[in-house]
Amino acid sequence: MQQNSFRLSVAIFGLLVAFFSSLTPVTSLGTSCSAPITSGTAAAGAAYWMENIKHQGTSAFNPNPSSYQVFRNVKDFGAKGDGVTDDTAAINSAISSGNRCGQGTCPSSTITPAVVFFPSGTYLVSSPIIAYYYTQLIGDARNPPRLLASASFAGMAVIDADPYLPNGGGMCAMVHKSRQFVSHKFKFLATITHIFPTFSSYRSIRNFIIDVTRVPATNDEGTGIHWQAAQATSLINIVFEMSTAANTAHQGIFMENGSGGFMGDLGGKFGMWVGNQQFTVRNVTVNNAQTAVFGVGFDLTTGGVTQADQTVGAEAIIDAIVSNTPIFVRSSVASNGKLAGSLVINNAQLTNVPTAVGIVGGATVLAGGTTTITSWGQGNVYTGTNTAGKFTQGSIVSATKPSSLLDSTGRIVGRGHPQYADYAVSQIVSVKSNGAKGTVQRTTQLLCKLFSIKKLTEIQFSGCAIIFFDAGTYIVTSTLKIPAGTQMVGEAWSVIAGKGSAFQNQASPQVVVQVGAAGSSGIMEISDIVFTTVGPTPGAIVVEWNVAEPSGTSAGAGMWDSHFRLGGGAGTNLETSQCPSSGSGGTTACFAAFLALHLTASSTAYLEGTWVWLADHDLDGNGVSQLAVFSGRGILSQSAGPVWMIGTACKIHFCESEHHTLYQYSLVNAKNHYMGLIQTETPYYQPAPAAPSPFSVNSAFQDPTVFAGSSAWALHVTTSTDIIVFGAGLYSFFQSFSQNCLNNVPVNCQSQIVNIDSTSSVNVYSLSTLGSTFQLSVNNNGIANEAANANGFAETALPAPMIFDDVLTLTVLVACPTSLQRLSGSETGATVSTP
Repeated sequence: MQQNSFRLSVAIFGLLVAFFSSLTPVTSLGTSCSAPITSGTAAAGAAYWMENIKHQGTSAFNPNPSSYQVFRNVKDFGAKGDGVTDDTAAINSAISSGNRCGQGTCPSSTITPAVVFFPSGTYLVSSPIIAYYYTQLIGDARNPPRLLASASFAGMAVIDADPYLPNGGGMCAMVHKSRQFVSHKFKFLATITHIFPTFSSYRSIRNFIIDVTRVPATNDEGTGIHWQAAQATSLINIVFEMSTAANTAHQGIFMENGSGGFMGDLGGKFGMWVGNQQFTVRNVTVNNAQTAVFGVGFDLTTGGVTQADQTVGAEAIIDAIVSNTPIFVRSSVASNGKLAGSLVINNAQLTNVPTAVGIVGGATVLAGGTTTITSWGQGNVYTGTNTAGKFTQGSIVSATKPSSLLDSTGRIVGRGHPQYADYAVSQIVSVKSNGAKGTVQRTTQLLCKLFSIKKLTEIQFSGCAIIFFDAGTYIVTSTLKIPAGTQMVGEAWSVIAGKGSAFQNQASPQVVVQVGAAGSSGIMEISDIVFTTVGPTPGAIVVEWNVAEPSGTSAGAGMWDSHFRLGGGAGTNLETSQCPSSGSGGTTACFAAFLALHLTASSTAYLEGTWVWLADHDLDGNGVSQLAVFSGRGILSQSAGPVWMIGTACKIHFCESEHHTLYQYSLVNAKNHYMGLIQTETPYYQPAPAAPSPFSVNSAFQDPTVFAGSSAWALHVTTSTDIIVFGAGLYSFFQSFSQNCLNNVPVNCQSQIVNIDSTSSVNVYSLSTLGSTFQLSVNNNGIANEAANANGFAETALPAPMIFDDVLTLTVLVACPTSLQRLSGSETGATVSTP
């Protein structure tokens, strides 16, 4: 039988993967090194290093840090992994023990992190494995364990990230404590069946085979993962095995709502049912599925143009390979010549695919065959400075993609989360074993000793070991310098926090963590780390990224599943008691940072799954109280590239940058950037004080000087070239913590949200906005008005290439994101890339 094949390889605002067998090591070695580390030395049949390394991680702000257990091996809790014993209770005990946050006990918490490790084996389960908040479920990366659903399996999915409460009226466990906070972002969605799980953050599932083949084919409980997830979440290296029967009801992932996240390196007999605000998918292979993806491209419920009948708003697919499939993308209803769900397809290679784009009932919108779709779109197009959009359904301008952003096949580069599966325990060096405490004590000098000695010019283990940050909070009171050649990994999102007088002068900002010295090059791999501050720190540049990838490599300097969390967490001194939304805390005591992330001119960066978040609410305490804390700037890139931002919530993982005062993203003299589904939110307190207050414009950082409507820019681009934004969800929900602005017609939470100057060359596809009168501005003048582009949840612009030459031209595809309801199967925005 001929196999249907669908491979997705990017982010949900899409991208594709390049596979790397090796990377050139840094040329200089640390003082403890005699030879470079070029590959792993684990013996054949050896367990993954994570199982056997000494586990001494702690939670610094837990009420009982000395006794609280961060690392949990499920076999220590009684799981057998023999494929015969029912391991459900043992696994759930490993997850829940220790008074952890989950199952409706709290909305969120940063003080009960856990890594739940599954050694190789087959774990029989008869009901769902419940994934708690701030939890990483990690299988043996060398020989992934199998989670086997029994024939009598009962429950929504083998792994359930957010179970519905019994008799809860459609309410989920992680948010049922948050009733009073429902209006926070989604007051205007009060009629939806399920409360939007925006609190379901900080979760990761990695390295599993999820097998539901024993579950009867017609039983819809044969689902791999129920994934109502928000920011700082990821699914990595997961294979789904399901029934291939013609009448199967099995599915790989069911995600009826949520607010983002990243999924990468997934495969198997697989399908996705997705309704979500925005998210990113990279490197997904789908074989023998009746529908590869439902709601996220491919089989789309469309046609809804109001909040009451939301459907898919914006779909962007890049770098797809589709073979032996009857229909590539199918919409539920025809567009009939007007916006009712936008679609962008870029670089899709079809083999024996009769219909590229079709409609339920058989109508063909775009014929297929064996061909390549270079660039095709459906949506409202704006050209130049003309404020009148034109509906387009056909070929659109294709962005010129710099070669530095592409792999050898011509697709956007993608690189999976490093897990060092072939490395032996002896090749992993613990910071705690070398003297770092990971508690609330000062650890700058201890970390500097680990990283460097002799005036921080030599690195003790650079180039010859993987540096393991045991779980903990590492306080630094002066710049921590991480040299080129470093490979470091955290445990349950280990925290590095800047604190003290060095970071308190806004007029003379100082770097908390310096990634590579200025002008340096070499490998840089950072994963599972949270960067933060202990306030007030108005002069903190949280991370300065200087390192450039080694010559001849691609994506050799990067960061994965690592996040910026400024305020809102235990120990930050920027919580409800100090900085309530009433403003009674003032500004002086409530500064979190000057700048979150700075990519300097000579740097290159691959950022996958990074959330650059200034807290809008308290994660601890009651978990919902809103805050008035202040961070000047989100992400500033002056890099000449290549730079990949993939899934960065930036809600960068998606790339997400949220709530910063001047801007969420600023590109200045930047080049060669790929930004896959960026997401932003404007500060809730604005316009009081009006931007840039309580900060000042600083010309040394080439800050914008115009702030339309006294609010922050989501994206501000100045003198930058070869910039590709493939998917964006840019939101403004509040004015002075009130959502009345969303009820206005037109909505006017702020007047403008994206600005591009006429010296720049930018390509934007699938732009969705909410709450901004103008979705796009050129030289500070509004171009695309949201009133013409309403489509359910948001007003959406799907910009195609925006290229400014001697003659000012602008092309923007405008459409809308949406969908939070299972029955409609829709989502706000998505970008998918397939190889």
